[in-house]
Amino acid sequence: MTPQDAAYVTALVKASGTSFYHGMKILPPARRNAMYAVYAFCRVVDDIADEEGRDFAAKQAGLEAWRRRIAALYAGGGAAEPITRALAAAIRDYHLRREDFLAVIDGMEMDAGAPVIAPSLAELDLYCDRVAAAVGRLSVRIFGDASPAADEVAHALGRGLQLTNILRDVPEDAQRGRIYLPAEYLAEAKVAPDPATLLAAPGLARAGARLADLAEAYFDQANAAMDRCEPGAMRPARLMEASYRPLLAILRRRRFDYAGARVALPKWRKFVLAARLLAG
Repeated sequence: MTPQDAAYVTALVKASGTSFYHGMKILPPARRNAMYAVYAFCRVVDDIADEEGRDFAAKQAGLEAWRRRIAALYAGGGAAEPITRALAAAIRDYHLRREDFLAVIDGMEMDAGAPVIAPSLAELDLYCDRVAAAVGRLSVRIFGDASPAADEVAHALGRGLQLTNILRDVPEDAQRGRIYLPAEYLAEAKVAPDPATLLAAPGLARAGARLADLAEAYFDQANAAMDRCEPGAMRPARLMEASYRPLLAILRRRRFDYAGARVALPKWRKFVLAARLLAG
């Protein structure tokens, strides 16, 4: 990866304002740049799927263009701009798999059409696999472990992280006319799948707790798989788990009442987590 392309993807990640930018600083520079390249790819395809004012056909066309770019990279074709050039280097250096990039695009396409409202558990699992676990499968290879156990980490941790995101973002999603909480849990808690009434529903806490239980189970699975992986390679994965899992406890204490400020870990706590992993 050229210094210019590394600087481009780094600037894109930094400008996004995500904690991912600082979290990946625990990686050596070459691996960190590869992770920034993967994040930049995820960012641009997500922006296509979420862009206001574009119809589904236009979004599909934009996502299909990225499928062609990924296909060209694996066919040995040239990379024409900084993100694809950075991805080409990451693919070569860490043996990243084409199907994982395509799965991410497929996941973004699920978000590009009509608003998602109360998917089935099976549909939600497929969505989590595409938008989160597929990114995890790319990431663990860059972290330094391509073993089956590392893929198990990606499978479980990706789901745990995405379900936590869903629980944290319930009000923002509802405002956009979306509900990612599964239909089965909403029905069990007698919550109507209506974004306009979701936040005031008495059963929301019950549905949220059920989904938090599922996320916790995935975090437990991820930790068990991490114990069978190369320890150094799992430091970024452990940082992500340690940064997200406490959000579930905060949501439980609030009884999934979203009237207050958005759930987040204090910056000092994130710093302590990163320091511990660097020292470990």
